[in-house]
Order: sequence, then structure tokens, then C-alpha cells
Amino acid sequence: MPVEKADSTIDRAETMPGHGDGAASLAMLFEQSPSFMAILEGPDHRFVHANASYLRLVQQRPVLGRTVADALPEAFAQGYVALLDRVFGTGEAYSASGARYVTQARMGGAAVERFLDFDYQPLRQADGSVTGILVEGHDVTERVLAQALHMALLRLSDEFQALGQSEDFSFTACRILGETLKVSRVGYGTIDPVAETLHVDRDWTAPGVETLAGVTPLREYGSFIDSLKQNEFININDVREDHRTSAVSAALEGRDARSFLNVPVVEKGVLVAVLYVNHAERREWTDAETAFMREVARRTRTAVERARAASNLQESELRLRAANETLERRVNERTAALMEIEERLRQSQKMEAIGQLTGGIAHDFNNLLTAINGSLEVVEMNLARGKLDDVDLFIGMAKDSVQRATSLTQRLLAFSRRQTLDPKLTDVNRLIGSLEDLIKRTVGPAVNVEMVRAECLWLTRVDVSQLENVLLNLCINARDAMAPAGGSLTIETANETLDDSSSARWELQPGEYILIGVTDSGCGMSPETIARIFDPFFTTKPIGQGTGLGLSMVYGFLRQSGGQVRVHSEVGRGTTFSMYLPRHLGTSATEPAAARLNPRESCKLGECILVVEDEEVVRQIVVELLTEQGFAVLAAANGAEGLRMVESGRKIDLLLTDVGLPGGMNGRQLADAVRVVHPRLSVLFMTGYAENAVVGSEFLAPGMEVITKPFNLGALALKVRKIIDQAEGES
Repeated sequence: MPVEKADSTIDRAETMPGHGDGAASLAMLFEQSPSFMAILEGPDHRFVHANASYLRLVQQRPVLGRTVADALPEAFAQGYVALLDRVFGTGEAYSASGARYVTQARMGGAAVERFLDFDYQPLRQADGSVTGILVEGHDVTERVLAQALHMALLRLSDEFQALGQSEDFSFTACRILGETLKVSRVGYGTIDPVAETLHVDRDWTAPGVETLAGVTPLREYGSFIDSLKQNEFININDVREDHRTSAVSAALEGRDARSFLNVPVVEKGVLVAVLYVNHAERREWTDAETAFMREVARRTRTAVERARAASNLQESELRLRAANETLERRVNERTAALMEIEERLRQSQKMEAIGQLTGGIAHDFNNLLTAINGSLEVVEMNLARGKLDDVDLFIGMAKDSVQRATSLTQRLLAFSRRQTLDPKLTDVNRLIGSLEDLIKRTVGPAVNVEMVRAECLWLTRVDVSQLENVLLNLCINARDAMAPAGGSLTIETANETLDDSSSARWELQPGEYILIGVTDSGCGMSPETIARIFDPFFTTKPIGQGTGLGLSMVYGFLRQSGGQVRVHSEVGRGTTFSMYLPRHLGTSATEPAAARLNPRESCKLGECILVVEDEEVVRQIVVELLTEQGFAVLAAANGAEGLRMVESGRKIDLLLTDVGLPGGMNGRQLADAVRVVHPRLSVLFMTGYAENAVVGSEFLAPGMEVITKPFNLGALALKVRKIIDQAEGES
């Protein structure tokens, strides 16, 4: 609340007893303080001092010598006198922050809204009794209004996010402007620049204020439309005092527009719309208020244009969708016809590929079967004549043909990633070193072979024989690519760690791998050839010199082993095959033992083996072999029959079973069922074809091993002996 002093503060201070120069200085500080200050005396709160800041607050009204209720009736009406009574009566100070105080210089005059931070501090005598109150504070109207304008902009943004239609944006902006500025009317309307008329669909109005909805001829309300056409912001505090409106001020006041703000919207130099704020009373528009209105106008126009563009885009999409319906039907019909033709072509290509594969396989197998059959017939004839000299020769020829058939089968399984692998902990550097002489003999003297082996190369688990085949296959291909002039062949190894990015490019899991590279200086390959290099049946060799399965086998083997292979090649500059295999955290690599048949190797008395095999010839051969080795043998043709033998109570030391059995129970299911009766029974699986579930460590539980058909009888005998010995050593 404002205060004024009866005579100057300095003079008043100088009349106080005991005051000299210090009192004069204190009075000067009181008078010149930037905060408003007043001293009230007595229970009726009579003004005895008020500095200049306080007088400005109460619009220079005379207050000294008068009570607050008399001098400032609005303060009484707003409850401030009641607060003074409480402070005087209790002796407890009172503080307020951002308190609203509406001051009015004269009855019926313009009301001015202020916001104040202030303190009521009780003044006491020496005995502690309260004699008056010190009023001190600051006008924080600008701060409070700035906060209010900021919050209004935040509210505007929040409400805009929930709107969809452009007209909703305009009215929402008008409502927030009106509620924040506490004015009479806010609206947005389009302009007819020729007729100089304002067209309003809807505006926001305070209670009791008429709307401007409809058409308003602007020229009848002054010449400010000329300023709007010049894209000028209109700020009129009082239409009676502005030269553009003074002559028609009565008409404007009749429409609750004694003061107003206008923001023009000009496009390509033409006035097209206006955002207007009207107030029925005279009003001094502050810089903050005009800046606030400009910002609201800018945000509203941006939101309206964005919504309009989105609406236009949606309409365009609908039209395009409608226009495309007929086209889509035609495309679908055409696509269906093309798909039918493509399916027929794909079927034709599939049959051609199968024919190519089966033709090559039939040719190779017929040759092998002819060799086997012929060798056995010769042996049979010689035995009938009692001629034994050449029997070993022809038996060896038959066995060699069997081995070649095994190799062909393994290539087919590797291509389809269904071969049965026998991974072992392997030192690839040692393996490559053992192959060096063989590789040099294979590629011939025209090719210079170089081995670049990394120091401390990590170990990996891999099928050694299959990796040997892969390396030999790649070296033979390199030799052919460098023929006839020869060149250089480099085999190198390295340790590699693949992070998330590099592993994604290689289609591998992040982690540690060993790298094997095979590089030649041959003719290289074109990008078209590289794109198909791992495709089955694809070969660049002449007819009869390649089946197209070699590199498919390489790819299938590496993927089945948890690795990857990629090729880099340029025509005329050579080729590099890069192969990754996962690191195994083992400590050593052992060489595989050679399999030799030692008939009747020491067999402990009573050792019994259960053989389950549905192929009668294979079953008879295995039973004969194991019997010759001194084992007691039980034989069954299917899983159910084998399980009955186990449940008969006979002691069994090893279950030797085929993986694929008829009758609904395969070899693994039989092994699980047998282990219910004999939990620690050792199991050896025989398989010539393994489904994905058979391949890998997930298939083999502890105490289980696998041997791949066709197998060497000596290898089978050694493996059986080894498994039984291991089981007895653990028991």
C-alpha cells in the first residue's frame, strides 16, 4: 500500500530528538530507497512517513496524516487493513510474495493492477509494546506478468498439440490471449483488401461484450487499415488520442474498443487477415504484452499453416488412393499372371538343377558301383577256382571305391549343411603345416606355395578331415585359376576379434575367431561370378570337369561349424578366400589316432554290447565284427525290440545304435529310454545322415559319441573299446 509524508522525510527526521547528521542521512536513504516504504502509527494505521516509491505506487494520492482505510479505500476493500490489524494486535510480522493489489487514483477512474512483494514489520517501544508498522516492499508486476505470459505460451503449445482443424488453432489462440491479457475481445478474421472489410467466423469475448462475427467495414472505424496494409503492428492506447481513430472514437467505444492491438497478416504484399485485441477501457499496452501478442500470432500462423498443409496432403493422398485403386487392380491381375509364369519358370529351373545334380551323382555312383560289383565278382570267381593270388588286389579296389563313394556323399551333405561332423580341438597352424607337402605336390612346381602362420594362433573346434578337404579344394581351384603359367599361392592364418559392426557384416556373433586366408595370383573373377560362387551346381569349369558342389561344400561346412567364408577377387589380379572359425578356449590340440583293426583285442569276460540297426546287412556285419573281437552281442532291428532286451535284465556295457530307426522311436529316443533303466550306460550312435538335431554337441549328452557311416571296421572296433574302457575307468 502507498504512503506519503506530511513534510519532507529529512525535515521530519531532523525534528526527532537526538538526531543529527546521522538522522539526516537515514532520512535521505528512506526517501531515495528503490523499494516502497511507509511508516504507520497507532492502531488505526495513520501514515506518518512515505517515500517517493510508495507515492508512485498509489498514483501520488495524499496519504500523510490519514489512515490507510481513509486514504486508500481499495486497500481496505482488498483486505490489507485487516492484515495490518493482525500485525499490530499480535506483534508478528507478515510477508507476501506476488500479492495482487488493484489501485484506483480516483473513483470511477482506470484501475491499475499491480503485484507486490512486501513486509509488514511491527515497531515497538522500549517496553516491547507495538506502536506502529513499517511497510516495505517492491513492485514485481513486470516479473509476475512475464511469468504469466510465459506460462500462457506453454499452455498455447500444449493445447495446439491436441488440435486438428485450422479454425480450432485460431480460436484457441484468441481465448488464451483474452484470458491472459484480461481484455474485452480477441479474434482472427480475413480481410477483403478491395472492399476493406473484416470477415470473422468466431471470436473470444469477455462476459457482456458483443462479438464481431460477421462482416465489419473497417474504413468506418478510422484510417488504421492503411497502416495494416503497410504491414504495421497497430498499438492504440486510447482511440480518442490517436489521429487514425479520434474522429470515430465514439463508434469504436460503442463496440468495446477504446484501446486495441492489431497484428496484420500480409501475403505477397497483400493484407489477407488480422489478429485483433480490443479493450473497452483506456489501456497502456506494455512492451511485454505487445511482444506476447506478436509471438502468439507467429505461433498460431505456423500451426495453422502446418495443419492446412497436413489437411491438403491428406486430401491429396485420398485422391491418389482413389485414383490408384483401378491401377492396383490391374497391377494385381498382371502380377498374378507374371507370378504364374515365374512359378512355371522356377519349377523348370528347379527340375533342370535337380537333373544336373542327379545326373552327375548317378554317373559317379554308377561308376563306383560298377567298380565295387566287378571287384567282388572277380573275387568270387577266383575263390571258386581256388585262385587266391589277386584277391587282396580286387578287395582293395572295392574298398577304394567305397571310400570314393563316402567322399561324394560327404560333399553332398556338406552342401546341404547336414553332414555329421566330428569336431576336435585343433591347432590350425599344425594342421596346415602337415598339409604343406601334399599341397605342393597337388598344385605342381609351377605354383610357388607360401605359408604365413600367425604366432600363438588360437585353437578352434573343427572337424579336421573336413577342414583338410576345404583347404585342398581351395588350393586345387587356385591351381586351375593360375594354369597354365602358374603363379603364387599363399595360405595365412591370424587371430581376429569381431566387434558388433564387423560381426554384423560377416553375419557372425561378436567374439574371437581365427582367420584362414587362401590367396592366389590367378585370373580372378568378375562381380557376376562372385555373386554366384557359392551357389549349388554353379561352376565355371568345362562340362565333365566339375559338379559345382565344391565351394557349396566349403560354405556349408564353415557355416555348420559356426564360421563364415567370403571371397574377394578382381579380374586379372587374383582371388582371396577368407574363412573364419570361432576360437575355442582350450589348452592343447591332439592328433587323431589312426584306426587299425586288431582282431580279438583283449576283451574282458562277459562284456556285452546291444546292437540296434534296421539295415540287416549292416547289422550282421557289425555283429560279426564285435563277436570276432570277443564281445557278447545282442542284436535288434528297431528301438522297441532293443528296449525289450534292455528290460530283460541282461547286463549291457554299451548301446550301439543307428540314429534313424523305424517304428516311431529313433536312436536318441531309445538311448534316453535305456538310460532310465541304466543311467550311466555308454552309447555310440551310428549315422549316415544326420538331421540338424543330430549335429553338434546339443545332441550328444555325456557318455555319448557318434561314428559316421560308412565307417572302417577297425575304427569301429577301436571306438567301442575306447568307450567301454572310459566307462570302466570312471566307475
